Amino acid sequence: MSNWSWNVLQAGALRLDGGGMFGIIPRTTWKDWIETDDSNRIPLQTNCLLLRRDGMTVLVETGCGDKWMPAERDFYAIEDRTVVDALHEIAIAPEDVDLVVVTHLHFDHAGGLTRIEGGGADARVVPVFPNAEVVVQRTELEDATANRSTMTRTYLPNHIEPMGHRFRPVDGNAQILPGLRVQPLPGHTPGMHGVFVETDDGTIVFPGDLLPTIHHAHPSASTAYDQLPYDTFLTKRTFMQEAAEAKWTIVLDHDAHQPVVRAGFDDRKKPRLFT
Repeated sequence: MSNWSWNVLQAGALRLDGGGMFGIIPRTTWKDWIETDDSNRIPLQTNCLLLRRDGMTVLVETGCGDKWMPAERDFYAIEDRTVVDALHEIAIAPEDVDLVVVTHLHFDHAGGLTRIEGGGADARVVPVFPNAEVVVQRTELEDATANRSTMTRTYLPNHIEPMGHRFRPVDGNAQILPGLRVQPLPGHTPGMHGVFVETDDGTIVFPGDLLPTIHHAHPSASTAYDQLPYDTFLTKRTFMQEAAEAKWTIVLDHDAHQPVVRAGFDDRKKPRLFT
């Protein structure tokens, strides 16, 4: 049996406030890391991971989707592009996806789970991937359903409720398929997990919003959106050490320029990410 093959898909760009993305790090520091627009927003991407093995197709993350009003799209500078567009570019239809894994259920990760079908009074929200279950931590699903968040517009019902029984909740570390597992990485949300994949290139890790961009490898660079900032700090410290020792390949979910990096140690024996 072969290992998983993998592709990074870009499901659409967006922009978020730089201060929100870098939390306690002052603008005088992070402005040298990344450019901003006139609204102090930084460029981001919704990177997804496509996995294939022995006839099985797995999608990690789904991006923002397309259920946005013009004012919302303008506020976040959401590109008119979805993960379905990215899949079509490599001749994969939504019906071909057997399993979806989401790190957590914020709108920029789970928005692409559903779409609007029909129009007017007949419009309804339906699943995008009709043949796929969706793997998520049980804690995350419960928090999202109850909207337990410091941000009231991040867990949105039309991304979650139409999925119904299609969610496959797991508890903690879980082997999803041979060579594919999830591991809790709490901090950004209490129920966020990372995705670990065995490939011919070694272990590929998709850590969600623990490391949204390469700049978030900095120990103090957690977003202002993190529900448990100190947990993020502890989780990241352990994760970066393990990643550097094992030389994991990391897929960054929001880096607009370099989504694939490799973990290792710098000249001072500190763990870091290398392009």
